[in-house]
Amino acid sequence: MSTPASTIAARTPASQATARHELFFFNYFRLGQAAVYTALAFHPEHLNWPNLPEPLFARLFALAYLLAALVMVARTRQSLNRPVLIVSIGLSLDIAAALLALVLMHDVRMGVAMMLAVNLATGALLLPFRLSMFFAALATLGMLGHSFFDLGDAAAPDRELAEYGLFGAAYFACTSLCYVLGRNIRASEALAEQRGIDLANLSQVNELIIRRMKTGVLLVDEGNRIHQLNESAWMLMGNPSADQRDLGTLAPELSRRLYHWRTSGKLDESATMLADGTPEVIPRFSRLAPNDDSHVLIFLDDTSLVSRRAEELTLSSLGRLSASIAHEIRNPLAAIHYSAQLLAESTDMNDTDLRMVEIINNHCSRLNEIIENILQLSRRERSRPETLDLSQWVHHFVTEYRQGNDLGSDILRAVSGGEPVAAVADPQHLQQVAWNLVQNALRYGRLPGEPARVMLVARHSEVGIPILEVIDRGPGIPPKVAAQIFEPFFTTHEYGTGLGLYLARQMTEANQAALEYVRVAGGGSCFRISLTPPARSTSTAPAAARA
Repeated sequence: MSTPASTIAARTPASQATARHELFFFNYFRLGQAAVYTALAFHPEHLNWPNLPEPLFARLFALAYLLAALVMVARTRQSLNRPVLIVSIGLSLDIAAALLALVLMHDVRMGVAMMLAVNLATGALLLPFRLSMFFAALATLGMLGHSFFDLGDAAAPDRELAEYGLFGAAYFACTSLCYVLGRNIRASEALAEQRGIDLANLSQVNELIIRRMKTGVLLVDEGNRIHQLNESAWMLMGNPSADQRDLGTLAPELSRRLYHWRTSGKLDESATMLADGTPEVIPRFSRLAPNDDSHVLIFLDDTSLVSRRAEELTLSSLGRLSASIAHEIRNPLAAIHYSAQLLAESTDMNDTDLRMVEIINNHCSRLNEIIENILQLSRRERSRPETLDLSQWVHHFVTEYRQGNDLGSDILRAVSGGEPVAAVADPQHLQQVAWNLVQNALRYGRLPGEPARVMLVARHSEVGIPILEVIDRGPGIPPKVAAQIFEPFFTTHEYGTGLGLYLARQMTEANQAALEYVRVAGGGSCFRISLTPPARSTSTAPAAARA
């Protein structure tokens, strides 16, 4: 059997309040019962009922029981810590008081027996089943024992014995019924509390989901007042203050569209800007209930997210298509390039023909570079990060680059502070990114009529993040162009592909790093790669790199 009363102290506040009410009822009923006994013991002398064989003893008993009942009422709150013990003491006191009342107030024996049934039934709500049955049996034996003890003086001993026997049966029935009823009540109470907790948790989850949605959500009443809005809606409306709740003041165009939708039922699906410097949105409206305009949900779809997603799908499709075309072009291109080389070795060609062959070779090389970039874009190999010392790595890179490329009068040098600069990255990806950036710096980062001056710098940032920088002293990049240089297929050079910087950023992001353009004071450009330090986890590295 379960023991509901033994877990009162461990319940939730709502369950403890219910148990406290039950204990208060139990103790207040005992107080009323003691008051009845006291009134019967101190009845006026001209009344002959009930007959008290020992008036003084009966009055002392009634006062003592009344005092004990007052103490039990006063100690109700403390009883929650030990409910089984306190209720057991109370029931023992009630049974003893009932038996004394039967002896000292024999004329009211029926009322005393009936009130004791209430004590036993209430105790069954708070006690384990076996203990409740024990007190029911104790009360029944006490009643029957009193009947046997009083056989010599009773006028109708058989009738009293039958009455007490029936009361004993009623005690067991009431105790069993109240125990089952209390168990069911507590089970329902526990289920209701669990459902309440689940509902509260679900409400918090829903609120969190709505708050973190990319789509802006507002709840507006019929007075055009905003009741709730999520973070996206707050940002799309220009970050208004918390006390600004009037939709007509915050977003007049949105308020106008809402009024038009309420009156005509037609929705304007054109994009609009709700505040300066915010993306364009497409508003949608929905009623909380059919034919009820008291509260309306407004959804704000950011068109930039849709455009970005469409761009990603386009790039993905274009990458697959370009890769398939590149594979088909490579073989004919190799044949053209090989044929041009053989043609250049002929001794019967004049200068004009040799110039034509040179043009063919140059365009074959350019076309091959385009194909290699497209194939890299489609392959997107997974990075294999290792711990590198950038201070030594930049010197090795510069040495290898000089050996494989004729710099002429151009200057390429490595700069490091001498102390180790540890970083986590894929060596092949980092080599390819740095080669691409250095190639661009040597090609475009030069002033007219002067050689290119490029530095490869390895250092730590102010917050300890390893940084690799490619710096040139050229004319720099205009701000309008700098905002688009990492977009695919964007180029300002007639022979450029527009994929070099895009591939470089994709590779750095695959290595949990960040590539950005920084304008150099006094002229020049700087492409900065913020890498991951070895001590940090890869999950927190991008945020730290962006910092």
